Amino acid sequence: MDDTESDRIDKSLRRARGAASNRDGRFERHARLAFHDGWGLAEETRPPLRTEVAMERARTILARNESPDLSFDRSVNPYRGCEHGCVYCFARPSHAFLGLSPGLDFETRLTAKPNAAERLAAELSRKAYVCAPIAIGTNTDPYQPVEKRLGITRAILGVLREFNHPVSVLTKGALVTRDADILGEMGRAGLARAGLSLTTLDPALARAMEPRAAAPATRLAAIEALAAAGCPVWVSLGPVIPGLNDMEMERLLAAAKAAGARGAGYIVLRLPREVGPIFRDWLEESFPDRAARVMNLVRQIHGGRDYDPEWGKRMTGEGPIAALIARRFAVASRRLGLDRPWPPLRRDLFRPPRRGPEQLSLF
Repeated sequence: MDDTESDRIDKSLRRARGAASNRDGRFERHARLAFHDGWGLAEETRPPLRTEVAMERARTILARNESPDLSFDRSVNPYRGCEHGCVYCFARPSHAFLGLSPGLDFETRLTAKPNAAERLAAELSRKAYVCAPIAIGTNTDPYQPVEKRLGITRAILGVLREFNHPVSVLTKGALVTRDADILGEMGRAGLARAGLSLTTLDPALARAMEPRAAAPATRLAAIEALAAAGCPVWVSLGPVIPGLNDMEMERLLAAAKAAGARGAGYIVLRLPREVGPIFRDWLEESFPDRAARVMNLVRQIHGGRDYDPEWGKRMTGEGPIAALIARRFAVASRRLGLDRPWPPLRRDLFRPPRRGPEQLSLF
């Protein structure tokens, strides 16, 4: 479907949401479009969008990947969809596999996996399992608002602590500080580290791009709290959007360092599949004076397209603008001491807990 004003849902109905529309996913055979049929004097009154959470009994919980540009080969995602509503989220297209829209459905129709911890314990207990760090927060945020009520992420961390299994967490949610006790204990043992994603220090821009994520100052406070608890913390500048937030890079890194971050990384804006039109709609609505320039710069770092999915390029882009971003990041990180290599998370402590009556070892 073309990008048109008719696709957009009234602002009053999507308050504190990121996407402006609810276009159907790429697998749907028919497109749905709401319009006024002319009957009556005014359109029917529609209630504001509410968040719905469906429960899914997961059969497996460890997701594997072989991507050469990722630093992990396994991950756990407690939720499908994300109420934070980040308009640029590269995970939005995954909602199309559920027959739902990567637009507003992604933010309002969530799926939770309440048996995630149980399944994880079973998978880690298999004799053939080989320990390697698990990443949490790679697709949707493990500390989105619904986690406060359901506690699935905390239960997962509890299993990992019981097994002495290494873990890395990435989030925009300040709720991560609730689990500072577990992450701190594991961090001091060399088993855990946490990442906080920062995109801007401007509260207004953050509220527009990431309407239900923690405010920038709150994320910085979360870095401080986790570091104080003993969990090593890094900051992820992501996404870097040329012409919109790239000018803040040095200030973001300095603020993260002052809060206690020990490392840093960055990712340029990625607009796979349905994310492209969703982001462009938002940009034209929120920043009409610079929308064309921002998209022109984005295309320059992705070979003339909205997005280049090629491994090795998709995270950093290419060309002069991408090279300048990389150079600025490297210089600022080195000056702040955020470029030092991290020791690998420990694997040698991994021990599945004994179940049932204790059995003496033969040797």
